[in-house]
Amino acid sequence: MEPWQIALIIVCSVLAALVLFVLIPLLFVSRKTLKIAKRIYADKLVRSTPEKWARECSAPENEEHLRMWNIGLKWRENVSCAVREVSIESDGLKLYAEYFDFGYDRCVIIVPGRCETLMYTYFFADGYKNIRTNFLLADPRAHGKSEGKFSCCGIREADDVLAWAKYAKETLGNNSVILHGICIGASACFMAKEKDTRGYISKIISEGCFTTFYESFRQHIIYEKKPVQPLLSQLRRMMKKSLGIDIKKQSPLKAVKSVNVPVLFIAGRRDLFSVPKKTEELFSACASKKKSLVWFDKGAHSHLRINNMDEYDASVAEFVDA
Repeated sequence: MEPWQIALIIVCSVLAALVLFVLIPLLFVSRKTLKIAKRIYADKLVRSTPEKWARECSAPENEEHLRMWNIGLKWRENVSCAVREVSIESDGLKLYAEYFDFGYDRCVIIVPGRCETLMYTYFFADGYKNIRTNFLLADPRAHGKSEGKFSCCGIREADDVLAWAKYAKETLGNNSVILHGICIGASACFMAKEKDTRGYISKIISEGCFTTFYESFRQHIIYEKKPVQPLLSQLRRMMKKSLGIDIKKQSPLKAVKSVNVPVLFIAGRRDLFSVPKKTEELFSACASKKKSLVWFDKGAHSHLRINNMDEYDASVAEFVDA
C-alpha cells in the first residue's frame, strides 16, 4: 500500500471518529437544549397572560420576600394620600406609574427587576423615611398595568427609564431625579444614563447589578443545573432574532464607562447571580468620579435591605443627601 493511501485511510478514520463521537452527540445535545432554551425563553421573557407578572407578590412562598412585600404595603397605606396614577408612552407602549408627591423638589425613581411591578418597589421606598424626596414608582413594560409582551433584560427598559426621568423633571417639576435600580432595574438605570444627553438623571443607586445579562443568565443556568452551552448561546440567538437585543454586547458594563454622575453600588457577598467578582469589575469600569461600593455579608440576590435594613438605609441616605 502506498504512503498516500495509508495517510488517506488515517484521515478518513479520524473524520469518521469525529462525526461518530463528537458531531453526532453534539447535534443531539444541541437539539435537546434548544427545547430547554425555548421553554426558558417563554417562561422568563414572555408575558403570555395578563396574570403573569401582575401586581401581586411574585414569591409568596419565600418568607423574606413575603416580608418585604408586607412592609411595602404598609408603607403604601401610610402615604396613600400623596399618590396619584400617571402614565407615559415609550417605544409605542403605554406605561403606568404611581407618583408620590410630598412637595419636595427632587424625585427618586425605583426600578425593579424582572417579574416585579411597582408594588415591589414600595419596600425600597420605605427605606427613605427620613429623606426629603418624592417618588415615581413604575410598572416596567410587560409588567403590572404597563403594556408589552416581552421582558427585554433591561435593554429596551432603559428607554422607558429615561422617558420616566424626563417626565419627572419636565412634567412633574422636579429639579433633580435619582434612579434606584435592583438587578435588571439597575442595569436599565445605567443604560438609561448612557443615553441621557439632556442630563435628566442626577444620581444612580445600583443594587445587585450584573456586568452583562449574558453573564447573569449563565449564573442562573448553573444554579438550575442545566448545561451552560450550547443553551446560553441558543438563548442569546433567540433574543437577537426576536427582540433585536444582544445580551452580551448591550450591557451595563459598557454603559458605566460613560456614566458621569455620582453612583452608589450596593452588593452582597453571597449573591449567586451578580457575583462579587463581576461587581468589582463593574465598579472599576464605572467612569464616575464620585462612586462608592457598599458590601453586605448577609442577604441573597435582591434581598439585601431586608437583612441589613439600618445599614442599607443609612448608606442610601448618606448618598442621596451628599
